[in-house]
Amino acid sequence: MRANKILVHFNQVFCPNDKGYALYGEDMSHAMIIEDGYIAIKDGKILKIGSGNPDKSLIDEQTEIIDYSGKIATPGLIDCHTHLVYGDSRENEFAQKLAGVSYLDILKNGGGILSTVRATRSSSENVLYEKSKHLLDQMLVHGVTTVEAKSGYGLDWETEHKQLKVVKVLEENHVIDLVSTFMGAHAIPEEYKANPDAFVDLIIEEMLPKVKEEQLAEFCDIFCETGVFTPEQSYRLLNAAKALGFKLRIHADEIDSIGGVDVASQLETVSAEHLMKITDEGIEKLRDSHVIGNLLPATTFSLMENTYAPAKKMIEKGVAITLSTDSNPGSCPTANLQFVMQLGCFKMKLQPIQVLNAVTINAAYSVCREKVCGSFDEGKNADIAIFDAPNIDFIFYFFATNLVTDVYKNGRCVVANGAIVK
Repeated sequence: MRANKILVHFNQVFCPNDKGYALYGEDMSHAMIIEDGYIAIKDGKILKIGSGNPDKSLIDEQTEIIDYSGKIATPGLIDCHTHLVYGDSRENEFAQKLAGVSYLDILKNGGGILSTVRATRSSSENVLYEKSKHLLDQMLVHGVTTVEAKSGYGLDWETEHKQLKVVKVLEENHVIDLVSTFMGAHAIPEEYKANPDAFVDLIIEEMLPKVKEEQLAEFCDIFCETGVFTPEQSYRLLNAAKALGFKLRIHADEIDSIGGVDVASQLETVSAEHLMKITDEGIEKLRDSHVIGNLLPATTFSLMENTYAPAKKMIEKGVAITLSTDSNPGSCPTANLQFVMQLGCFKMKLQPIQVLNAVTINAAYSVCREKVCGSFDEGKNADIAIFDAPNIDFIFYFFATNLVTDVYKNGRCVVANGAIVK
């Protein structure tokens, strides 16, 4: 079969191993790295990868050959935990954080998530769309080709619905693929502070069926944390979502270990998010239930905390992990997954191969897109991030700089020389 396009002479091509499940344990430390590599593309899909000059059987007079000498290639990066759609920003809280005011104290005083809820409720759908599109554009130029996007800044049906519709339209219009998550249980709205169980009932009885009816989200998520939702409330809501056919995620063990991991294990959620305060017992529960740990080191960095999720221990104990931005206006205002990857090395002491597996093949499993992206297996989408780097170690060593020059989405160059192709 002839290729439409072949990208040739990469210094290295990083090729994760898709074993049919998310990588864990020793498997996270291994990948195929092709020297002087090429990637052959046919009709937007991966046709073949190899080393040296491409086989002549792949080439005819229509085949476009593009030289990437001096560069490296990875599968398009996957950001599997973001809060993409929101109104306004929260730089006004930055001075409080510098002064040592805790995240939960800011929330308790009407800031934090509740501040963004007010801003999102008052923003038009068009304003939210343009703001979110701009954020996606920034993610794209950093090499990201698939993004999970949560609602959760509405806490009422009208605004949650508005957020989810924005994600749906962006999925149709933007080159990045979006995976939608309904997270109406992101915080307890001010009007339900005295009766949070009633808010959980509202989500279960009214919001979840509407989201499912309009097919606005694939996943359901909840923030199980001190001062937010209890493990009992989390189980009740996620179990109801599961009965309706939603796939499940859960924010757990971010600030306190209160039982969110138990809920993840009992319901066999696809992923558990944050896990900064996970216990050894919790790690074993995730391992035994095959729940992926979505770790968010830039949130720890942004909150100026010292405790990062125990990524190395989780890998050693057999938990599959990913790394994601947690892009949001309060606890992690960033669109730079490369910085998150570098924190994985600098703060979590992970090796470059482990990090790259975390943001490609494992992230694909975390958003249930492993059949179409996350590796360079034949027939998957030709989603490719190209770095101006001589080898994979360089993109971690040379930190805090966007090294992505070109990005391909479904075989089409969508970022060239660091700029989005119009």
